[in-house]
Order: sequence, then C-alpha cells, then structure tokens
Amino acid sequence: MKWFFIDESITDGERRQGPYSIEEIHEFVSQGKITENTLVWHSGDESWKTWKEHQEISEKAEKANLESSRDELLQSTIDALLKEQVKEYKALRYAGFFTRALAFLVDNLILGLAGGIILFALGSMGVMDLESIQQAMSNYIGNPTSNETFKQLLEAPGMETFLSIWTIVQTIYFIVFHAIYSATPGKKLFHIHVETHLGEKLTWGSAIARYLCSVLTQLTLLFYGLGYLIVCIDPKRRALHDWVVRTFVVYDKKEN
Repeated sequence: MKWFFIDESITDGERRQGPYSIEEIHEFVSQGKITENTLVWHSGDESWKTWKEHQEISEKAEKANLESSRDELLQSTIDALLKEQVKEYKALRYAGFFTRALAFLVDNLILGLAGGIILFALGSMGVMDLESIQQAMSNYIGNPTSNETFKQLLEAPGMETFLSIWTIVQTIYFIVFHAIYSATPGKKLFHIHVETHLGEKLTWGSAIARYLCSVLTQLTLLFYGLGYLIVCIDPKRRALHDWVVRTFVVYDKKEN
C-alpha cells in the first residue's frame, strides 16, 4: 500500500509527496512533518483525509477486528466444549434393570455370607439359639404369607440382635463402597458405577443420601417393586432413589 501526503510547508510547486510506505509515514509523524491536520491518502482510499481521521478509522477497524477475533475465539471455544459434551453424552451408557439386578444379587450374596458368619458368631456366644432360628425359619418358608410365622421368626431368641448388626453391616457396606469407589463389588463385577447428575463421583454425603433413599425404594417391594421397575421405562434407567438424589448408574468408560 502506497501513501501520499500534502506538505503544507511547500508554497510553490507540487505539494503532494510520495509514494511512501506506512513505516515512512509514521516516521514523518514522529518528526512532526505530518500533523493531525495533514491530508493523507493511500492507494484504495476514496478521498484525501486528515491524518487524525485516518487514525480514528484505523483504530475503529482494529477494534472491530479485535472484537471479531474475540467473538470468533469465544464461539469456537463454545462449539468445541459443546462437541466434547455431546461426545461424552453419547459415550455414556446407562445400566439397565437386569444388569443392576445381577449386581444387587452379587452384593446380597456377599452380605449373605457376612450374615452367616454373624449368625455363627452369635450362636457360638450363646446370644442366639440356632435351632430355634432354624425351626422358625422353616415355619416361615412353609407359610410366608402368615403373620404368625413371620412374628415367630422376628421374636426368635437373638433375632433382634442379629437384625440390628445385619442392618449396620449392610449400611456400612453400601455407603462406604459407594463413597470411596462409586460402586459396590457387585457393580464392579459388571463394570458399572454410580455418578451424580454432573458426571462426578459420589461424595460421602451423596452416598449416605442415596442409601437412605434406597431404603424407601426397598419398601416399594410391598407394591410389586415399583421403585425398581421404573428402571425399565426410564430413558436414563433410574430407580426411585436415583430420581430423588439425582444419580445415575452407568457403565464404566472404556479406556482408549
């Protein structure tokens, strides 16, 4: 781009000076040869303007370019983040009813083994009469709908102590494993885990809240297990307690 300017100090002859490069023009400005009111023109410009007007136009253009670049950078950053979120969302696979049921079954087998050890320990200490427990259990299995057999089972010697210890063990089992690993051994076996609605691992608080709400879900077994069955129809495969505490059970992400 070639620049020209009108040299007001010339009173006779051609006052138009140039062509010059923009660097030379700036040098003339620093020397005071070109002032704010000096008329300048460059190739591609429509008309002569004062140097001040050119500067203002240049500053506006530079500002506009800077804002445009900033907006483009911001938009590209937002697009990249959205694409990454969409990619992660698509990669997210929710664990279905049967997978969760199998994981829960494994956990209860482990807890059942622990329960057997507790029963043996309480029996050895004389806290429980294992023969009475066995007889009450047989009566209950023979007639599970009878309130009488259920009452006899609950009132068997040492049963209250056993149920108290069993409840504590079960509570610790689910809360600790979910708080530390976001998954119980049963879930680990099937490569699934629990995470919050933000995609984060469970905290101790959320693990405790989820367990307490899962007790409510267990109570729905009196109503055909509706708290669990909603997993089958929910697009994100949430049970009742997942809805309440806003958690999801998802498959572990495969490492590339």
